[in-house]
Amino acid sequence: MSKSWTALQQERLAAARGDIPAELVFSGGKVVNVFTGKLEHASVAVHKGVVVGLGDYTGRREIKLEGAYLAPAFIEGHIHVESSLLAPAGLARLMAPHGTTALVGDPHEIGNVMGLPGVEAMLAASRSLPLTFYFTAPSCVPATGMEDSGADLEAKDLVRLARHPRVIGLSEMMNFPGAAGGDPATLAKLHAFRNRPRDGHAPLLGGKMLAAYLTSGPESEHEATLLSEGAEKLARGMWLMIRQGTSAKNLATLLPLVNRVSERRCMLVSDDVEADTLAARGHLDHLLRLAVAQGLDPMTALRLVTLNPARRFGLARRGGIAPGWRADLVVLEDLKEFPVRATWHGGRLVASEGRCLHPCGAAFPDGARQTMRVAPLGEDAFQVRAIGSKVRVIGVTPGQIVTQSLVEDTPQKGGRLAADPGRDLARLAVIERHHASGRVGLGLVKGLGLTQGALASTVAHDSHNLMVVGADDRSMLTAARRLVELGGGWCVARGSKILAELPLPIAGLMSDAPLDSVLGGLAELERAAASVCALPSPFMAVSFLALPVIPHLKISDRGLIDVDAFAPVELFLD
Repeated sequence: MSKSWTALQQERLAAARGDIPAELVFSGGKVVNVFTGKLEHASVAVHKGVVVGLGDYTGRREIKLEGAYLAPAFIEGHIHVESSLLAPAGLARLMAPHGTTALVGDPHEIGNVMGLPGVEAMLAASRSLPLTFYFTAPSCVPATGMEDSGADLEAKDLVRLARHPRVIGLSEMMNFPGAAGGDPATLAKLHAFRNRPRDGHAPLLGGKMLAAYLTSGPESEHEATLLSEGAEKLARGMWLMIRQGTSAKNLATLLPLVNRVSERRCMLVSDDVEADTLAARGHLDHLLRLAVAQGLDPMTALRLVTLNPARRFGLARRGGIAPGWRADLVVLEDLKEFPVRATWHGGRLVASEGRCLHPCGAAFPDGARQTMRVAPLGEDAFQVRAIGSKVRVIGVTPGQIVTQSLVEDTPQKGGRLAADPGRDLARLAVIERHHASGRVGLGLVKGLGLTQGALASTVAHDSHNLMVVGADDRSMLTAARRLVELGGGWCVARGSKILAELPLPIAGLMSDAPLDSVLGGLAELERAAASVCALPSPFMAVSFLALPVIPHLKISDRGLIDVDAFAPVELFLD
C-alpha cells in the first residue's frame, strides 16, 4: 500500500465524513438506486473520482439536477470495436454523449489480421479516453481451420495478453466442436482463463452438446436467436447477452425471458454495430428505449447495462451509485426515452448535451496499416465452370446473421456460373488477402436484391479476407482491385466505375479519419449501394456471409462451409 494511495484515500474519507467539502455534489435530482430498484431524493458527493456519500453534503462545486435522474453510467458488455469502423478514439467520442463510460471488447477482428501485435495495438490505442476500454483475449484466431486468416493465436499468446490490466477474460469461444469434443489446444485456452470470465458463442447448441460445451468452461451467450434457445441457456447457468446490433437484432425475441429472477443473469449488448447506426439511434440508451417500450421495468432495464455487466466481468465498484464506487455517472431527463444530458467518467464531465468534451487524442500505431497482401487478380479470377445442374446457395435472413442453406438450379452463361438477378442470385467471392496465396472461394448468395454492379469489403468476419458480391465479373474486379489500392475498406462499383468508397486503412477494418468524414462516407456508400442492391445497409450483412461458426451455410477463401456439419461442402450438386 503506497503512501500516495493512503493519502488519497484519507482525503476521500474526510469528504465522506463531511469533515471537508467534496469536490462535487449533485443535488436536486432523483438518484437511481440499482441495488434496491428505487429512486432516492438525496445529494450525491464525489471526491477524487469516487462517490463518497449520499445524503446532506456540501461541495466546492454543485451540479443542480433540477429534477433529472442521476444514474450509473452505462457499460457495454460485449462489442467488437472494429465493427464500428472506428478506431477507439472515434468510438469513444461517439459513445460518451450517449452515457457509456465502459465497454468490454473482443478484438478478435484485428487479431485475425495481425495476431498478437494487432491486439496490443488496440490496447495502446484505447488508453486515456473518456470511456474505459476493457478487452477479452481472442480465443479463436482463426475461428476455424476451414479458412485462412492473417495470424494464429495460441494459448501462450493469450497468457501474455492476460497480464495486461485491461484484459479481463477470454473472448467468445466460437470453436464449440473443439470445446465440447475436448480438443487439447482449445481446452488449453479455456484453462488459461479458468479463474476469469470466459465468454461463449454456441448458436443453436442444446442438449448434451451444450452440456459438454458448458462443462469445458464458457459461461455466456450472445448468439441466442430463439426464445427456446435463450431459455435453455439461462436454465443451464449461462449469462444471456441480449443482442441488438446493426444486422443482428434479437432484443424483441429474447426480452420476454427477463423476469424478476432471471434478470440477474441478463445484459443488453451491441456485439457488432456500425458508426452510422450509433450516430442515428444512439448506443445503450437506444437499447433501453426499446426494452422499456416492450414493457420492461426501467429499473430492471438499467441494471442490464450497469450493475449486471459489472458483476459479470468483475469490474469492482462499477455499475452503481454508492460510497466507494467509481463516479461513472449519467444525467437522464427521464426513464422512458433515456435522453442523456451529461456523462461523467471518473468524476470528470466528458459529455454534455450531445457533445463529447474530451479531446480523444489517442492515435492508432502505424504498424496496423498496409495489411493488404493480395495476389494479382486476373480477368478470370471469379470464373468457375458450371459442372452441376444444381448449386448450393447462401440465403440471407433479414435482421439475423444466421443464413439459410439453399439449393437452386444452376445459373450459367457460356458454361460458367453466373448471377441471375431475376431470381435474386448474386455471385460471391472471398479472396485471401493476408499471404497473397491466390486462393479464391466462389459461390452464390440470395436475398441481397443485387441487380447490378458489385459491393466489396475487407470487413469479412472473422478472417477478414477480401469479399466481393456482384452481378458481373467486370464490376467485381473493379471493386476488388480498388480495395487493394486503398489498403482495405468498403466500396460500390458498376462496370469499371467506383460509385462510392470508404477507406479503412487500419488493418482493413477501421478508420481514424474525423468522425464526420467517416459518417459522410458511410452515407455516400448507403446511397450508392441502394442504386444496385435492395437490402438496406448491406455491407454488414455481406460481411457475415464469411463467418463459418454461424449456421447454416457460409463461405471462406477455401470454399463453401456447412456450419452444422462443421465441414467444407461442394458448390455444385449433380
